[in-house]
Amino acid sequence: MTLPAFPDAALLDRFARIVGDAHALRAADEIAPYVSERRGLWPGASALVLRPGSVDEVSAILRLATSTGTPVVPQGGNTGLVGGQMPDASGREIVLSLSRLNRIREIDLASNTVTAEAGVVLQTLRDAADDGDRLFPLSLGSQGTAQIGGNLSSNAGGTGVLAYGNARELCLGVEVVLPTGEIFDDLRKLKKDNTGYDLKNLFVGAEGTLGVITAAVLKLFPRPKGREVAWVGVDTPADALGLFGLASERAGASLTAFELMIDSSLAFVLRHIPGAVAPLGGGHPWYVLVEISSGRSAEDARGLMEEILTAGFEAGLVTDAAIAASLAQADAFWKLRESMSDAQRPEGASIKHDVSVPVAAIPEFIDRAWQAVLKREPAARLVCFGHMGDGNLHYNISQPQGGDPAAFLALYREINDAVHEVVRAFGGSISAEHGIGRMKRDELIATAPPVAIDLMRRVKHAFDPAGIMNPGKVI
Repeated sequence: MTLPAFPDAALLDRFARIVGDAHALRAADEIAPYVSERRGLWPGASALVLRPGSVDEVSAILRLATSTGTPVVPQGGNTGLVGGQMPDASGREIVLSLSRLNRIREIDLASNTVTAEAGVVLQTLRDAADDGDRLFPLSLGSQGTAQIGGNLSSNAGGTGVLAYGNARELCLGVEVVLPTGEIFDDLRKLKKDNTGYDLKNLFVGAEGTLGVITAAVLKLFPRPKGREVAWVGVDTPADALGLFGLASERAGASLTAFELMIDSSLAFVLRHIPGAVAPLGGGHPWYVLVEISSGRSAEDARGLMEEILTAGFEAGLVTDAAIAASLAQADAFWKLRESMSDAQRPEGASIKHDVSVPVAAIPEFIDRAWQAVLKREPAARLVCFGHMGDGNLHYNISQPQGGDPAAFLALYREINDAVHEVVRAFGGSISAEHGIGRMKRDELIATAPPVAIDLMRRVKHAFDPAGIMNPGKVI
């Protein structure tokens, strides 16, 4: 359907009355943080940002939006990387911020669940779980800002997917406000429920295009009694894959992270992140960060790590390794890994890919994709890092050193298409954990099976026939 033009003042007043003037932002300086994002790729505009303080207010907003045909863009912590949380530049879309829905409603230690509202910051939830001697394992570089509603809407991944799954696997139930204003209350703690369609998973990963997640029941886990982190030098991704096999065999579920990084990723961090220190004495072509978490004891975690590294050395897979000597050093190792995206920015323009392929295909994928990139720009620099244990790589390309950023970015589509062609050749995904948003919508439509696109459109129309929910995103 055709959406209306810029909302008139009278309509904006009707929306503002729902939340009160103090929580209806209209001044340009107040709106500015909600219409810009960290990459600066999708500048937006909006005449109004609404900050509801209750589920009933969200319901009233969406009911009015549907009846007047006013498009609404739900937004959490505004940490998304594909533009899914951004209004377009027309100014006709209202931003719906969930930041005031920030209560942890319940922590149930017997059930190992937490019920949290959409605006709860991820780090706050992790800290609350820790206070109850539990672990909420979703962990992201943006966890000090990212909110639970956005994590679920984008089906966030992060560093704990190997052992605990992504946001979808961590979610038992949701509370969602539909575009009609109806409230779907499915805040159940059941780990087994086969009563019909799994409706919650229509909303998890839908990027706010079907409704607004306002709360969720999430899984908690026993807090590990022992944790060991090691920084490991290897010669090739194939050696890293061999080490992953050894670690999986020996540690099983105690292997909670296995991160792969090319040397340039670490070099950028050492160059641009204050306080960064190389864990190993010499340089290595590739690195692996391994984490072992034991539910039994610190000694058990240490023993498993030493066994894995010893086997890696004996098999010729490991060239050097350092086990963190303290919690502070373990955190420092993790900071090196988590700073790699930020450290790439000072090196100039970059073309980034959030992809996944079968774990066994990672070494060949890296090589084939790199050959495809070099055909387009022989002086490009590979900045590859990511969650090798679950097949998700951030396969980033930096401009030639000292080169022209504009000239490099002119190759964006050509390089992006080349890398994604290799991804599809391995049966992989062009969006492993960041979502589709605006960035990958057209490519999804062009390359996904036509039946899949048709089914998505049918679902979208069934839930949002007025077309007001986050228009222009995903599908």
